[in-house]
Amino acid sequence: MLERILSIIRQRVRESALELWGITPGDVVVNVPPQLSFGDLALPVAFDLAKRLSAERHEKRTPRQLAEALAERLRDIEGVARVEVAGGGYINLFLKRAQFLRHLMTAGEEVTQSPEKIIVEHTSINPNKAAHIGHLRNAVLGDTLVRLLRSIGRRVEVHNYIDNTGVQVADIVVGFLYLERKTREEIEQIPVKFDHYCWDLYAQVTAWYEREPQALELRRRTLAEIEAGNNPTAELAEYLSMRVLNCQLDTLDRLNIRYDLLPREGEILHLKFWDRAFEMLKSAGLVVYETTGKNKGCWVMRGQRPTGDETTAEEEAAKILVRSDGTVLYTAKDIAYHLWKLGRLGVDFNYRPFRTYQDGHVTWITTREGEETQRHTRPMFGHGTAYLSVIGSEQSYLQAFVKQAIQALVPDDDQVRQSAHIGYEKVSLTPQACLELGIELSPEEQTRRQISMSGRRGLGVKADDLIDKLEEKAIAEVHQRHPELDTEACRAIGQSIARAALRYFLVKYSRTTPIAFDFAEALAFEGETGPYAQYAVVRANSIFQKLRDAGMTPQGLEALEEGNLEQMLTGTEGDDLWSLIYLAGRLSEVVRQACASYEPALVAKYVFQLAQRFNAFYHTYHILSESESARRELYIAIADLVRRQLQRALNLLGIEVPDLM
Repeated sequence: MLERILSIIRQRVRESALELWGITPGDVVVNVPPQLSFGDLALPVAFDLAKRLSAERHEKRTPRQLAEALAERLRDIEGVARVEVAGGGYINLFLKRAQFLRHLMTAGEEVTQSPEKIIVEHTSINPNKAAHIGHLRNAVLGDTLVRLLRSIGRRVEVHNYIDNTGVQVADIVVGFLYLERKTREEIEQIPVKFDHYCWDLYAQVTAWYEREPQALELRRRTLAEIEAGNNPTAELAEYLSMRVLNCQLDTLDRLNIRYDLLPREGEILHLKFWDRAFEMLKSAGLVVYETTGKNKGCWVMRGQRPTGDETTAEEEAAKILVRSDGTVLYTAKDIAYHLWKLGRLGVDFNYRPFRTYQDGHVTWITTREGEETQRHTRPMFGHGTAYLSVIGSEQSYLQAFVKQAIQALVPDDDQVRQSAHIGYEKVSLTPQACLELGIELSPEEQTRRQISMSGRRGLGVKADDLIDKLEEKAIAEVHQRHPELDTEACRAIGQSIARAALRYFLVKYSRTTPIAFDFAEALAFEGETGPYAQYAVVRANSIFQKLRDAGMTPQGLEALEEGNLEQMLTGTEGDDLWSLIYLAGRLSEVVRQACASYEPALVAKYVFQLAQRFNAFYHTYHILSESESARRELYIAIADLVRRQLQRALNLLGIEVPDLM
């Protein structure tokens, strides 16, 4: 209902401004006032219109005069009780409270399914070792964006790009063949979790290169053999990378994160995606072969620097697509991959099913040869309306160059304009979290606010270890609160709480905020945490269980007269109840704002505010002991509304609610 009212308001303002003054406003901003006395919605549009009238038409009108005229055009909107002009020209609208509540209690979600497809690429961990906490921020952000976009009717295809031919995979091959001198059979018999084993081996190989720089020649030779293919080294690299990938998918499944397609770099190279993109770039005059200077022998992308400022050395290097030795750089392969996503490359992958989950979801992977099986019906991959790439903020300049190249190849196309790099800052650990994970810190490090990780040197935290520790702590808390539960029940509830703690922690901060993970902060049952939000729903559910136990059957708002309901929602108590109802009714609006800005933190913040307001309601209004039946029915309706909205919001964050906590 609120979204419909907002849509009508914006349309009326645009139509009225054009009719009355010959001006079409841009975005019509509708705010939520800081106080209920100022209304439920506030429009500052008159201030902008007054400036434009003066500048464009040389007409002098005060914002208040314009606001008075617009207010007249808004007073007959269904669901609006009254419209007032306040201050220098604000338009304040007050909603019909009883009508709003009845609508929320009876109306289902009205979602229009879009035929357009967005391709969201996230996680993209090198398949050479275990995932770490930084990868988890990427994966949780990406997965939450997917859930949010799908909830508003967008069709989404989820990619996890696999660099199975890069130097990181080559280093693991070097480690097994030349450092540990293991045979393929010995490698296959390694009994421990394979990505954890490779984590330690990768750090050992890095240290080996530093001690004996001549060993880097083994890396170069191994990388060349992997890229050439059809040899024992390439076959070993394929085995290692796919075994590690399976382990990584197991880890991410612990957080309910899955993918539709795993595009591999090996196929991008083998199927000549870059060759096709390279010809397109050369034909369009977007690349130049440098014959002099520091980039002599390189193919370099033309174009202005995305930010318009002086180009730094690092950003200048990013414009190199092909080195003088023929090496195709990441930027170039990304251009080819994104062109394929948009259906602009003219070539396609081959595919085969890679993993089928218990619920029937199939994750596909690209392959050099067509290996599709008859029992699977393959979706049509690619051909997206737009792409979103969840990649660390440190690659912002590189992603800007990539988009610039694609935009030059596909000019004036909404596909490119709607595409975006979803950047995020890094994750570190608090010193206390490091100590709880068994990481030794110097006295000086223990005084820092956060400890940065370095996976290359083995100074990091495996995602599995982090999740294990969270589950251990959550299970212990559940057992302490509910000693009557058996071990399996405690484990299931503890795992649910741990997932909520981690997922909520990783999205509650804006993407551009560096964060330091802390166990105590994430697992707290009080404050801005996943467990706190879960507990609010558990508490709301307990109300209805107690009603059933007492043999009390809610009659619903249908039993209340409109006038009586409206009266109960006025005055001091009515304002208090209305503030909770109105907040619960704003979920769809918040979700759309989060989708428009690609900022899941907006939904996380909303969840906390709604849970906080509900807990205050729970302690203030006592449903079971309320003697007045009409008021009790109102309280029950509000509790039911809030628990449903909280449950829905938590589902969008990938958080389920256990039966008890």
